[in-house]
Amino acid sequence: MASTDVRAGVVHPRSPLPAAAVGLGLRRALLQDLRDAPAGDFDFLECAPENWIGVGGPAGDALAELAARHPLSCHGLSLSLGGSAPLDTQLLAQVGAFLHQHQVPLYSEHLSYCSDEGHLYDLLPIPFTDEAVRHTAARIARVQDILGRRIAVENVSYYLAPDPTMDELAFTTAVLAEADCDLLLDVNNVYVNACNHGYDADAFIAGLPAQRIVCLHVAGHLDEEPDLKIDTHGSPVIDPVWDLLTRTCARIGPRPTLLERDFNFPPYAELRGELQTIHRLQAAHAGAAHG
Repeated sequence: MASTDVRAGVVHPRSPLPAAAVGLGLRRALLQDLRDAPAGDFDFLECAPENWIGVGGPAGDALAELAARHPLSCHGLSLSLGGSAPLDTQLLAQVGAFLHQHQVPLYSEHLSYCSDEGHLYDLLPIPFTDEAVRHTAARIARVQDILGRRIAVENVSYYLAPDPTMDELAFTTAVLAEADCDLLLDVNNVYVNACNHGYDADAFIAGLPAQRIVCLHVAGHLDEEPDLKIDTHGSPVIDPVWDLLTRTCARIGPRPTLLERDFNFPPYAELRGELQTIHRLQAAHAGAAHG
């Protein structure tokens, strides 16, 4: 379902949020800033449902207030879509109830795994193999069946590729096609992976099925070494990532775009400046092709 209280009215055929919507991650450290933010700073908020299911007290009240005022998207952390352990259907039921309770238009998860006889508390890369495509796509399809909705999967940053028989682009597009799901395109992750693994970020994005891209993420990262970048969400977005986001929107048209910041939170005014950058970029490419 598309929200009606955001200012950008054009909705991509597969996206449940308006194409030029701008979002910010809902984090506990930002709750008061988000409640006090002037109208128009952001159009939607995104949270990890696992971090909010069953939360009460002042934090739960703040979530309820913000979800009543702004569309809430959800970005999961724990389904372990590429994992070997059985899907956690109990968690999935809780997530489904949370999505229903807050009328969440867009739910996404990571194209990774995070469990092996217990939760590993990290998002690990799925092997880029035909077997992994079939396995992961079947799990995504089951998640969609259980939830009764389409989901999007996010391309993740990775630092080692275990025994690949195809590249990241071929793996990603194969999973999307076989699972018949959508894509949350993290532009910063593409930039990080392109630098770390020596591929062309623009060519990677050009090779993705644009019609499946329902949302974009942008974030900051850490330059550990000249040839090693670590995805952290703990610093401002750098100019080369803004440039890649600009070229992406020029190629596919605007998509709902979220600014991710998970720690090292600056004064809200600095986050507001990054949100305004996204607003300007969206407006500049409003007439671009939508894929």
